[in-house]
Amino acid sequence: MIDRNRQERIAAVRRFNRFYTRQLGVLRKTYLDSSYSLGEARLLYEIAQRRSPTATEIVRALDLDAGYLSRVLQNFEKRGLIQRQVSARDTRQSHVALSASGRKAFAPLERRSQREAGATLEKLKPADQARLVTAMHTIETLLGGQSDTKLAKTAQIKLREPVPGDFGWIVTRHAEIYAQEYGWVAPFEGVCAQIVADFVNNHDRKRERCWIAELGGERVGTVMLAKDSANVARIRLLLLEPEARGIGLGARLVDECVRFARRAGYKKITLWTHSVLTAARHIYQKAGFKLMRTERHRSWGKPVVSEHWDLAL
Repeated sequence: MIDRNRQERIAAVRRFNRFYTRQLGVLRKTYLDSSYSLGEARLLYEIAQRRSPTATEIVRALDLDAGYLSRVLQNFEKRGLIQRQVSARDTRQSHVALSASGRKAFAPLERRSQREAGATLEKLKPADQARLVTAMHTIETLLGGQSDTKLAKTAQIKLREPVPGDFGWIVTRHAEIYAQEYGWVAPFEGVCAQIVADFVNNHDRKRERCWIAELGGERVGTVMLAKDSANVARIRLLLLEPEARGIGLGARLVDECVRFARRAGYKKITLWTHSVLTAARHIYQKAGFKLMRTERHRSWGKPVVSEHWDLAL
């Protein structure tokens, strides 16, 4: 059965590769009806986007054969598309940049590529566009380099205010994720639902806020800042989807809470968390929160150690 599943997955990967090769037009002689192959156009893009990269940096970024890259660069140089400058740090290396002619040649390629991508998305409904982009992010995350993927994700994260359906998602994902990762069961979902209900039913826009984090049109994180008293705010229901962890999003959400609390005139922020939530505790500690007290008890089917943290503003 295992071998059969593996073969089916291999076949699926190969099928997708053939499909996407056709979508990209890899087998065409030239790219977007230009005089450049797909490989040449991709190389022009890399040179245009980077600040005078060296050949070594391009080889590493595109996983190219050094000999092939050398031949293409020589061709570009003969056509007046690039300029080279010997590196001040290492005379064996040269920095490559587009010339004025190179920038002029690249500009229509960039415009056509933008139009092609836009045309692909316009064939789909907005919800399907978001699904497509999310699927692409998933592929990039699973197969791409970790550092490049983190940078790409960080740049693409967007924070927004809640819209209809978001509060239900907050409760649902808390219940699902905490059940999967910590074995927490009822009444944990009810606790989350009550927190959300209190926030929505008694919302003070001037002194309370909820943030939803999106990646590729999909919700991947959230946090609330609620009024505890006239001088004290409370952070509630910080949550990150697994694919949004490790990129600094949790710290960003907490920073948003702290900035808003200061603008709203609070003197202190408090929060309630648990010792098992090590990543969250690290975020709070790094933001300057101090652990005030702990309590041992059994909740949601597990023995837990709850913690109370405060931050003076």
